[in-house]
Amino acid sequence: MSDTIACTIPMDNDDEGFFGRECPSEECLGYFKIELGTGLQGDDLPCHCPYCGHTADHDHFWTQDQLAYAESLATRKVQELVEGMLKNAFSTRRPRRNEFISLSWEVKPGRPIPLHQYQEKQLETMLVCDKCGLRYAVYGVFAFCPDCGSHNSLQILEANLDLAAKELELAASVQGPLSGQLVSDALENAVSAFDAFGRELFRVNADIATDPAKAAAISCQNLKGLTKRVAALFEFDLSASFNESEWRDLERAFQKRHLIAHKMGVVDEAYVTATSDPHARVGRKITIEASQVGAVLPLVRRLGESVLDSLRDLRLSAVQS
Repeated sequence: MSDTIACTIPMDNDDEGFFGRECPSEECLGYFKIELGTGLQGDDLPCHCPYCGHTADHDHFWTQDQLAYAESLATRKVQELVEGMLKNAFSTRRPRRNEFISLSWEVKPGRPIPLHQYQEKQLETMLVCDKCGLRYAVYGVFAFCPDCGSHNSLQILEANLDLAAKELELAASVQGPLSGQLVSDALENAVSAFDAFGRELFRVNADIATDPAKAAAISCQNLKGLTKRVAALFEFDLSASFNESEWRDLERAFQKRHLIAHKMGVVDEAYVTATSDPHARVGRKITIEASQVGAVLPLVRRLGESVLDSLRDLRLSAVQS
């Protein structure tokens, strides 16, 4: 008889078709879910933690609940097996005639070992990787794809820029203050989306910066300040892929967003000094045209793509060296 007992432990997806996973890195232990059958196809593919990027085989990503359930089910199966062996070893024996002493025995099954019950957790964001098609769910928004390992920062930025474009479309269909508010919101949301995109992208690439601690804490709301910090920490020029007019429009858009968010849209000396906007007057509300915002949205998208490409090149150079 073999010393090893093999048994199959069935585990089901949740009601949304997802299967729980947990990062094995002690510094992370992040919980996420994937939909099996989507994404990359093949054997022995690695899994990537969407939060910290840790990479290992899929059988390292069991959740603590799944392991506890598997252990309890395996223990119950062993209990059943042992009881079956005892029944076979001590089968019922009828007493024989003329026996002076008669023995009988009975094997009664014990109470079944309780199973560890669990259900997969509810997460905040469901995503579909635009590179490999994996459906997965995470806490927060930004993440590495658990299948192909690509980071979704640009995907999230583009989705938010598309929403800003829809706000401009809606602004064109209404009149009065609501139209102007929608235009302002579109600009503010576009810059805020880039700020979130940049913060996350610089954070996950902080290890290749000249000062990782400063890189992990970069703010991306002020384009002039960001350009200086990126040049110092990552040694590339944010404005390299833009002509002078495009870069000026981007800088003014970011400065206008600051006025909207912190000054109720009222122009101050800092704005005039930073942008040299000939139409701005200190103390008056900044003018934000839908056509200007519409022209800026693709520039913000290009800026995001440029940052991502530059960081990829920088990481590739670091690996090769």
